[in-house]
Amino acid sequence: MAKTRYSFVQRLLHWLIALLIFGLLAMGFTFWFLGYEGVNGLFGDELTNTFYMAHKSFGILLFFLVVLRLLLFRFSPVPEYPTPLTGVERVVSTTTHVLMYLLLIGIPVGGWLATAISGFPIQFFGWSQPGLDPANKELGEQLFLMHGIGGAVLLAVLLLHIGAGLKHWKLKDGIMKRISLP
Repeated sequence: MAKTRYSFVQRLLHWLIALLIFGLLAMGFTFWFLGYEGVNGLFGDELTNTFYMAHKSFGILLFFLVVLRLLLFRFSPVPEYPTPLTGVERVVSTTTHVLMYLLLIGIPVGGWLATAISGFPIQFFGWSQPGLDPANKELGEQLFLMHGIGGAVLLAVLLLHIGAGLKHWKLKDGIMKRISLP
């Protein structure tokens, strides 16, 4: 009998990663649009530094959870679709998933590089590693810009992914059952 659902661990990771992504995107876009000074003006030094530390920490956590999820695919293959996808749906689904995973690996790595090159500390909850000295602020700014653009592209891809999920949920074709928790 063909497997029609992801393992419980894979499903749990999917939803945990989704929550992390939305929190990180919300924080990241706030930083991007307001800048450090704007965020600092709204929240003060201590809370602003906590937000930046949290963004870095949860970004690193996201990276490792995505790597774990990708490794799990090796040991627990993707389940069959209960209702076969059309050719166009399969191409869009595959392209969306590949692009999403590339972004979910590339954006945290880019953020780490931008942070280190700018001379800021790499922080993972209570652990901190100093940034590069001497810092290259200009290169860091360019990398932070690419990090932000990556976040915007990820948001667009996620909206497509969520839209497809809602379509299949509405159709009740069993495809959403593959990734649902209960």
